[in-house]
Amino acid sequence: MQNEIKNLYGRSLFVGFFLVFLFSLVLVNYYKIQVIEHDKWMKIADTQHQMVVKEPFHRGKIYCKSPNAKNDKCVAMDVLTYHLYIDPFSIKPPQKEAMIKFLNPILNKNDIKSHFYKKSRFRKVAGFLSLKQKDDIETWWKGFYRAHKLPSNSLTFVKDYKRSYPYGHLLGQVLSTVYRNRDEKTGKAIPISGIEKKFNDHLQGEVGKRFLMRSPKYAIDDARRHIAARNGSDVHLTINYQVQAICEEELKQGLEKVNAKGGWAVMMDPNNGKIIAMAQYPFFSPEKYSDYFVSKEKEEMAKPKMVTDLFEPGSIMKVLTAAIGLKANEVMIENNLSPLFCPYEMVKTDNPYFSGRTRPLKDVSFHRYLNMFLAIQKSSNIYPARMIEKILGKLGPGWYSDQLRDVFGLGQKSGIELPYESPGMVPVYGKKYANGKDQWSGPTPYSLAIGYNSMVNAMQMARAYCVFANGGYLIEPTLIEKIVSPEGNETIFEAKEKRKVLSTDICQMMMQALKYTTKVGGTSYLAAIPGYTEAGKSSTSEKIVNGVYSKDTHCSSFAGIAPANNPKFVLVIVVDEPEKKFISGFGTTHFGGKCAAPIFKEIGKRTLQILKVPYDDPHGFSRGDPRTINEESDWYKESTHLKAIYEKWNNK
Repeated sequence: MQNEIKNLYGRSLFVGFFLVFLFSLVLVNYYKIQVIEHDKWMKIADTQHQMVVKEPFHRGKIYCKSPNAKNDKCVAMDVLTYHLYIDPFSIKPPQKEAMIKFLNPILNKNDIKSHFYKKSRFRKVAGFLSLKQKDDIETWWKGFYRAHKLPSNSLTFVKDYKRSYPYGHLLGQVLSTVYRNRDEKTGKAIPISGIEKKFNDHLQGEVGKRFLMRSPKYAIDDARRHIAARNGSDVHLTINYQVQAICEEELKQGLEKVNAKGGWAVMMDPNNGKIIAMAQYPFFSPEKYSDYFVSKEKEEMAKPKMVTDLFEPGSIMKVLTAAIGLKANEVMIENNLSPLFCPYEMVKTDNPYFSGRTRPLKDVSFHRYLNMFLAIQKSSNIYPARMIEKILGKLGPGWYSDQLRDVFGLGQKSGIELPYESPGMVPVYGKKYANGKDQWSGPTPYSLAIGYNSMVNAMQMARAYCVFANGGYLIEPTLIEKIVSPEGNETIFEAKEKRKVLSTDICQMMMQALKYTTKVGGTSYLAAIPGYTEAGKSSTSEKIVNGVYSKDTHCSSFAGIAPANNPKFVLVIVVDEPEKKFISGFGTTHFGGKCAAPIFKEIGKRTLQILKVPYDDPHGFSRGDPRTINEESDWYKESTHLKAIYEKWNNK
């Protein structure tokens, strides 16, 4: 009996300890789940009963300057749009078919049926719907879900934004755009190029989140938690939208007149480097970007060729050569030596042969004697080559090579705030190409003097001509005026650092020389702006086709400054492959003075009027205009005197 009691007691004690052990396991497991693995199981629970909907941010706007209005003009912005979602689980088959029948024509789709039969509680049916589409669907849905006793949130909309460009192709290549669909992980836009890409970090905002509850018995509930999206910053450009529109319009008309392949223009304020306009034709419409990435030819239209595409500058380089020659004179004088040349002296230009060149240099028209001013006016090849010949003999090729980069910034990026800028190419004395060949050879300096054997972009040439217009300073171009955060904080972009590279005397002399070219007797007389002074130089360079220079394919250009007496802008026009055609009474259309100079005139005339710049040559209008008094017009006496010198020296 006593043994039975002991056994019973032992079993009871065992059972008791076992129950305590089990209870302890439960407590440990409870602690593990509730404390140690709390985050893990909450995440699983949230996945089952809660869903996260990303709330898009408002990408920053891009503005252009408006000269006659207080507010800048918005040229890129996000517009509200909607995505349509359904809860297939809460919709019965008969109602699904009715909904499909109604939605197909509104959405202009025939493939939405599959969405209604997916195992999902939140299924996207269509994206980027307009406000009208949303209103039409919502109006119908209110009656439908009530009649069929469906949860009201079985069909819902999620707002989103899509990029819009209210002025169409205006500034298209500079702005570029973003892809329609965002990055799936971050919800952020993916820029393609241009300002949209360069300033993406500023324009980009932060995605918000909405946490929605769901259960098997009920439809999607309203948001229980909400993390607000943060919008992007606004970027204000230095571009004047009215001048931009003028540039695009006149560029298009000018290029079509000469049946050119295309062309582009850069307008810059020479005093601070601010870009006033950047135009290109054929145009690029950012909202229709997918139409352009279907062929290599169409894709070319989307590039900002003002900074990406290079060309041999030809005769517009001769002005830079002359300026380097004048600087060489200053260097010689500083070292107590005689200057290399006098810009007013008569120089023999009937000998086309140069040491180191196997082929002679030729001028378009034969000239026996020229001085520096006549050489630029007549666009001589031989005169600048003779000038460089003297520089090589006294200062050496290394000095000349350095000046092209140090004075005018050629062969290096300008610093403009656009992606994919090409630095161009200028041979460097003493260096070799990747293939091991010397960059510099005997003919190189003479080719450089007349704008060949080098590659530049339009931005670089505009920057170079700014040196003459502002009195000798090399400036850095800029597109950005300021950036404004969503909170209203402004980051002002001050004028970039400028460096004195030429003396004021040299710049004044070059401006005088450039004024001769736009007068009667000059190669660019068609660039003359009625009522204003101007200065500039045209160019017609042969393009390389199949490895050789073509006599029928050209890249023509004009680099000009206006008004010449108090410059407001430097404008470079590039005409790519104008038609080579002779027109009686006009001449051959492919020359820069015939195809690019007239575009400069029309853009300059309208721009100066928009900027309300008063006439500084009130007697210098077109022939037949009652305001015209030739004898009183700007530079008439100087041009007449230069003409007399030319005729005397060349027996005409």
